[in-house]
Amino acid sequence: MSAHTDRDENAVTRCFDAWNAREPEALAGAVAVAWTPQGGYTDPLADVRGHEGVVAVVAAAQARFPGFVFRSAGAVDGHHDTARFSWELVSESDGETPVAGSDVIILDAEGRITAVLGFLARVPAMA
Repeated sequence: MSAHTDRDENAVTRCFDAWNAREPEALAGAVAVAWTPQGGYTDPLADVRGHEGVVAVVAAAQARFPGFVFRSAGAVDGHHDTARFSWELVSESDGETPVAGSDVIILDAEGRITAVLGFLARVPAMA
């Protein structure tokens, strides 16, 4: 039973805005809007805290996959201060989706992210 709210949807939208912001200033601004100052991001490849750490992880993903954007791959499901959603990384040129996963986000009272717990379902072999 899903009890997600607009707050959950808005938090996920802000998270995607950050992951898809390409200019350094836009990325830093989007992370500052989406995450609390000490908010974190953890997945099998990263474990960071604070805006600078999140920006560094996003920038590294963008450098590894230029010309790709993150998009939702299903509905947001949430309850209390927690939401989960699936995503995929999509090539803007040919629609290829080499990376996919799901995230669980924990929100503060204002709907900002305090933590992201990421799970990778599909990852290309590292060359």
